[in-house]
Amino acid sequence: MEQIQLAENVKFSRIVHGLWRLAEWNMTDAEVVQLIEQCMELGITTFDHADIYGDYTCEALFGQALRQKPSLRENMQIVTKCGIKLLSDKYPERTVKYYDTSKEHIIRSVEQSLRNLQTEYIDVLLIHRPDPFMNPAEVAEAFRQLRQEGKVLQFGVSNFLPSQFDMLSAHVDEPLVTNQIEISALQLEHFGNGTLDKCQETRIAPMAWSPLAGGSIFRDSSERAVRVRGVLEKIGGEIGATSLDEVLYAWLLQHPARIMPIVGSGKLERIQSAMNATKLSMTTHQWFEIYTASMGHEVP
Repeated sequence: MEQIQLAENVKFSRIVHGLWRLAEWNMTDAEVVQLIEQCMELGITTFDHADIYGDYTCEALFGQALRQKPSLRENMQIVTKCGIKLLSDKYPERTVKYYDTSKEHIIRSVEQSLRNLQTEYIDVLLIHRPDPFMNPAEVAEAFRQLRQEGKVLQFGVSNFLPSQFDMLSAHVDEPLVTNQIEISALQLEHFGNGTLDKCQETRIAPMAWSPLAGGSIFRDSSERAVRVRGVLEKIGGEIGATSLDEVLYAWLLQHPARIMPIVGSGKLERIQSAMNATKLSMTTHQWFEIYTASMGHEVP
């Protein structure tokens, strides 16, 4: 499995496993351990979390599994996110969902994630959403302290536009190492708004959440989804893919920005599809066939 060097002390597997639905999979600790081991045997060593996933439960479920086999931690990379405060029964005092990127909250959030995940450090911490009330100097202070204490190795962002990325970058001591953004054959926004351009300018590899468009590309009856499915089926036959999943992942992997798709499934066969895609290639012509089908018109 190809690895992406994000920083001197952090490498990610090209395919990332996402745990945001872990609580829905109803797995025992032993089953979670087995899933982690199966991913790692395939070469997927990077696992993506957030403090809020599963109404604040998924990190702890993963940590309980790691406690059963702590040696797994040595060869994996853990990503988690903070900054969103959900409306939740666990926090009855909240009357509105909001963002909190204060130094105090970031540090407290990381310390809770460390307890939940049963680990001494997080490989990469991401600010989950751009915060309209963000004080970037305060975020930088939190990053500095967490790095000095060895609690976080590197930092990045999620869902940041180029101007937001630049704003925070201007304050932090070391470069941000990734931006986790939504990219799929039905979500083209970041190809045109400068976000992927910024990733390539700064030579950082972005992570792609919802690379299968939340599954809508397989089931929607809209004209756009039907059109894209038809092209995916055609190109899948041309490149030797055995499923539409593989074509969708291959389309992302082909892009020169070194996109790292996040596979958010607990089913080994779906994870295997992403792995199969790493062995596929498509021409620029085929890539643009999919892009054009999604846009619904030819490029200018």
